[in-house]
Amino acid sequence: MEIKGEFIMQGVTKQNIIVTSLIIATFLTAIEGTIVSTAMPKIVEDLGGSSLYTWVISVYLLATVISTPIFGKLADLYGRKIMFQIGVVIFLLGSTSSGLSQTMEQLVIFRLIQGIGAGALATIPMTIIGDVFSFEQRAKIQGWISSVWGISGVIGPIVGGFIVDAISWHWIFFMNLPFGIISLILLQQALHEQLSKKKQIIDYAGIITFTISMTAFLLALNIVKVEKQMTTNLFFWLLISLVFMCLFLFIEAKGKEPMLPLSLFKNRFITVSNIASFFIGFILVTVTFYIPLWVQGVSGLNATLSGIAMLPMSITWMIGAMITGKLFEKISVASIAIIGSTMIIFACIGLVFFQANTTIPWMMVTTGILGIGFGLSSTLYTVVVQSAVEWNFRGAAMGTINLMRNLGQTIGIAISGLWLGEELHGSQLAESLHHVFFFLVILAILTFLFAMMLIGRKLKQTTH
Repeated sequence: MEIKGEFIMQGVTKQNIIVTSLIIATFLTAIEGTIVSTAMPKIVEDLGGSSLYTWVISVYLLATVISTPIFGKLADLYGRKIMFQIGVVIFLLGSTSSGLSQTMEQLVIFRLIQGIGAGALATIPMTIIGDVFSFEQRAKIQGWISSVWGISGVIGPIVGGFIVDAISWHWIFFMNLPFGIISLILLQQALHEQLSKKKQIIDYAGIITFTISMTAFLLALNIVKVEKQMTTNLFFWLLISLVFMCLFLFIEAKGKEPMLPLSLFKNRFITVSNIASFFIGFILVTVTFYIPLWVQGVSGLNATLSGIAMLPMSITWMIGAMITGKLFEKISVASIAIIGSTMIIFACIGLVFFQANTTIPWMMVTTGILGIGFGLSSTLYTVVVQSAVEWNFRGAAMGTINLMRNLGQTIGIAISGLWLGEELHGSQLAESLHHVFFFLVILAILTFLFAMMLIGRKLKQTTH
């Protein structure tokens, strides 16, 4: 059943308030990963439960991956504003409870709740941008949103370290509360929706089968990271994932109001954007983890220098995102996609040529090129999906691209870890990482080839 929606705007001031609210919400999810990772050693020291160390991170990612497309669809059914507010409340509830945790088991449960809310914060802001702003404005606003991720990546470890050392690790979770409340208040005042009062159909069967399939798949990935070989347990979870994914696709094809409308993928822009975003997510998470590992494990330098080596990527990502908005006015979508993927290819080739004596400045050049490529490509594909569908499908469409991006990152860290041996230093590590970097070149080339599929295609520029 289709729901009709309309946004009532009151000038530029209201738009600025909306953007501010969305930037704050994005900041909460962007900084969460780096700040919690920084605090984890102290958390384990206080709470014990070292065996659950990875689950504190993994369960959050699992919940985010699953809830992202669900919130996207619910936003299409019930409106962006209410679903965003629900997502923020769930996130803050999970965050505050995490800060109050007395055991590692409690922390894992509360991080699960926090991750469910994060699914809304990751998807709905991008959906709102597509609704409220014109096609020409979307790339610029998306550039600002992208810059938040870059800034968070830089300041997250610094802020996290300071809070843990000066106050307590509990406050890395409590600090989210005022930011979340401010975001809620701003959006409540600035965003006005008129929605038709119709009884909506919720795809419960689709949600359940998708959740089971994704959970089983991510459990299988966790086994891959640990076992690094095919086991009976791994085969079992992969089989469960495959069976329920088939059931999910069958339900979505037959449902009246599917969580994931398969008709979306008849649009080449959406299909290409989703596949490319998966590859980009894979490459991004791999370089984020393994370039610092090269600096410390192969070059024998300290953690500070590894951070310096990665710094240009955060800065040039912002620049690339901003440039995308300007390029939209001058060249085609395909051209921007090709330029972005080409820069990623060159940077990945540069990684293959890393040696033990490669200098930090040269590494910074490589990560700087990567950042521009990521900024161009990620911003482009987000705006493409925002603009390729009408209002009533935009939430679901944004849910799919965020799902693919998150899956790419989740699968990327699991698969790339298969090349790593027991020795995390010296020539053996260098050889392992060269295998990983070469694989990234292949993925970057695939991203380029999919970008080529957009040549000659004109993007339909939808508005509100």
